[in-house]
Amino acid sequence: MKLFSLAGDVAFVTGAGSGIGQRIAIGLAEAGADVALFDLPGSAGLAETKAAIEAHGRRALVTEGNVTDEAALAAAVAATEAELGSLDLAVNSAGIANAAPAEDLPLAQWQKMIDVNLTGVFLSCQAEGRAMLKRGKGAIVNIASMSGTICNRGLTQAHYNSSKAGVIHLSKSLAMEWVGRGVRVNVISPGYTLTPMNKRPEVAEQLKIFASETPMQRIAEPDEMVGPAIFLLSPAASFVTGVDLLVDGGFECW
Repeated sequence: MKLFSLAGDVAFVTGAGSGIGQRIAIGLAEAGADVALFDLPGSAGLAETKAAIEAHGRRALVTEGNVTDEAALAAAVAATEAELGSLDLAVNSAGIANAAPAEDLPLAQWQKMIDVNLTGVFLSCQAEGRAMLKRGKGAIVNIASMSGTICNRGLTQAHYNSSKAGVIHLSKSLAMEWVGRGVRVNVISPGYTLTPMNKRPEVAEQLKIFASETPMQRIAEPDEMVGPAIFLLSPAASFVTGVDLLVDGGFECW
């Protein structure tokens, strides 16, 4: 359907070397977009993502850097526009996760979480937004988490939860700043999903509990974030901005 087609669009995806970011990047190509990939230098998954995109007949560009590096993001967006064309779409999925009791949480650990998960999303949106606002057209999707709204039972991750809550409100704030300038900004908040983050040692033993606490009685697959991303980026969502789309198997209902 044309409503959900991204044919002719150019997209930029952070965190494209693994997990949700990787799967969404490939999904955007399946929907017709050419895709620039951004992740840490040496990220092993970038080549895999690029090959999968090209297998779908779309162009892919690998760019590298840290989302906390303003200059690297600006250079990556500039390279995207030079190689693939004007930037239309962006998905910001780069992030980290870890756990520690709040009373013992070192300041450096707190700060790194905020730097990557929140400041990194802001800097990514800023670089992408600057390109899109020049033409008065664009759509951005930021990947947050249901942990930005709820507190996960049994997990000591105040720093992670706070960073994701920040992503949600940042996205709404940008959506309202840019609402009259042609750029939409929305959020996907996944529930428990089988990504490298949720295969961490401190989480692995709890996966069965997470599934049992989810109304759908299972953990999501990264593939299940592709449809929501395509919807929010596509013409089908032309009147949608500032929305936090929960993709959590009904978790927040319980």
